[in-house]
This record gives sequence, structure tokens and C-alpha cells, in this order.
Amino acid sequence: MIVGVPREVKEDEYRVALTPAGVITLCSRGHKVLVEAGAGEGTHLTDADYREAGAEILSVDEVWAKAEMIVKVKEPRPVEYPKIRPGQLVFTYFHFAADEELMKAMVASKAYCIAYETVEMSNGSLPLLTPMSEVAGRLSVQEGAKYLERPMGGRGVLLSGVPGVKPATVGVIGGGVVGINAVKVAAGFGATVYVLDISLDRLRYLDDICPRNVITLHSNPGTVRQVLQEVDLLIGAVYVTGTRTPVLVTREMLSLMKPGSVIVDVCVDQGGCFETTKPTTHKNPTYVVDNVVHYAVANMPGAVAHTSTYALTNATLPYVAKLADKGLDALREDEALRKGLNVAVGDVTLEAIASQFGYPHVPAERVLAGAALA
Repeated sequence: MIVGVPREVKEDEYRVALTPAGVITLCSRGHKVLVEAGAGEGTHLTDADYREAGAEILSVDEVWAKAEMIVKVKEPRPVEYPKIRPGQLVFTYFHFAADEELMKAMVASKAYCIAYETVEMSNGSLPLLTPMSEVAGRLSVQEGAKYLERPMGGRGVLLSGVPGVKPATVGVIGGGVVGINAVKVAAGFGATVYVLDISLDRLRYLDDICPRNVITLHSNPGTVRQVLQEVDLLIGAVYVTGTRTPVLVTREMLSLMKPGSVIVDVCVDQGGCFETTKPTTHKNPTYVVDNVVHYAVANMPGAVAHTSTYALTNATLPYVAKLADKGLDALREDEALRKGLNVAVGDVTLEAIASQFGYPHVPAERVLAGAALA
């Protein structure tokens, strides 16, 4: 198969979908890899690195026109919509639930759109979302600590405190992959950390593994309000596969928070769990609502592109290789990968987004029966 790796065009996105090591793996299996010139610059990977690995370096239009499968990091942007061909495989993070226009464009493209974030194992784990969730969870505390500084608009609170001065209080809503990674870093700083989740089993697990400066709370409107009054930094770490994140903190509830406190909404790609969330960029990452600093960068891991690119390739490469080896048969044979198929040749195959946007739901199995790549 011909696999194409275009340069990311989303604002302030520095990651690339495939490392040179990934190119070597695909080429060793008999596939051809086309990489757009400059695709790896944000990760300090040169065109020469990709050539040495066996890739062919081409223009953006040539990559899209020749590739049977496009491998990306972020969802296609409007400038890329016309480049997508009917029957082409597009494998990337889509997060359709937060972008109806993207949904419409991909339906119209008649491509096979496979979303990293909905590839799901039989045990419910999300192997291609996990590495970026780990990065985003850890980074959320790093960014939150920065914006708590007084010159950045925050309260002027040091997460760790110092002898004689108490540490900051951090709240983490959601105890999944993002949440547990945020908790690890915040607790490591020495902050007092509240972690909220609706699953008592998850809270028992977190209580077992976390240090004593981490306090577990059952997530409900009462405990959320209680935590809002105490925290200096609040991190939204809720994810519901394939659909919009529920809003757990309304604008009215912001009045409970201390002036200069900071919100980091890691859920922004799925719409955000705060009513006041709106997507921001690395160049303009924050805004203030009711004296609360909001950080809602929609591609947080792009800030640490080197770490993120390698972590992402580690996870995605086995699936990229399987798709390159077997084409649509990979989707037919692998249930986890098939769950990643959100849109296929004009049909919406993910039930949650079909319902959200008013499209008929067509099961992936039905679309794939007898289908062939263009």
C-alpha cells in the first residue's frame, strides 16, 4: 500500500504522524511511504532522516493524490478537505463530536475515516488515545502551575508550597488515563489533590495506589461544588468515547472559585466539561471568565511534540501496518480497529455521532461487506 504522511496544518501543531523508525517498519513490509517535505520539522526530524529511512519526499498535493492511506495526527482542516479522495483511508484523531462541519465534510468526501480515539479493545481500553492522554494529563499540571503565577494572571500560588506556607490545592475531575496522570504529577509536586470519579471501583484503585496527599471523592454535583470552593487549579479529565463530554461545571458555578484560580480543560477536543470552555491555541492559550483563568488548548500534546510524536507512533504503528498489509480486511478482521471506523464512503458508522448530528447509523459491518478500496 502507498502510505502518505502530510505535514500538520492545524495552528501550532508540531507533531508528525510517523517517525523515521515507523517508515523503516512499513518499508520492510513492502509498502511505499510518501512524506510531505518539512513534515517532521516541528519534532526536529529532517527530510534527510525520512529519506534515509526509505520514504519519498513530495509536495503536499502529491502526497494526498498518490496515497491510498493518509496517516495524520489531527483532524483534517478545511484546506485539506478537497484533497481527500473517495475510498481513501484517513487514519487520525477526528473528535467528530466537537465539530459538525468536519463531520459533514468527511461524509461528503466518501473516504474511510478511522479515528484513533474510538479504536477500542474488548476490555474497554482505548490504545490509541492512551498515549496522548498520558501526555495531556501530565502537561495539564505543568501548564496549570505556570498560569497560577501572578504575571500570567493567576493567584500567585506555588503548587508545592514552602515550609510554613501550605501547598496549592488541585482538583481533577475524572480518574481515567488523563486524570491519573494529572494526579501523579500534582501529587509529586506536593499539592493537596482531590480526584473525583463516578466509579467507586476506580476510586478504590486510586486510593490504593496514590500517596496520602491525594483525596478521592465520589463525583456528584455536591462534591463538585465543594471542590470548586477549595481549589487553586481545576483540571477537567472526563472522556466519553465517541460523544460529547458532559458539562459538569456551569458558568454560575465559577462564582464559587477563588479569583485568579485556573481551569485546564483537557476535554476540549470533545467539547469540554466546563460550560465556559472554548478552544484556544498554544499562541493564545488562555482567557478569563469571571476572574477564573481558562486554559483550553485543543492540541495540548503538540507543545511537547518530540515526546508526543514518539509516544503516538509507538501506539499507532501496529495498526497502521495492519491496515497497510490488509486494507479493508484489517477492519473486517479486527474488532478493535473496526470500532475506530466513524465514517465510511458517506455513511456514519459510529452510532453516537450519527445520533448527535442526525445521520442514519449504518453499522460498519454492513458498509464493509463487499466494499473495496478505490
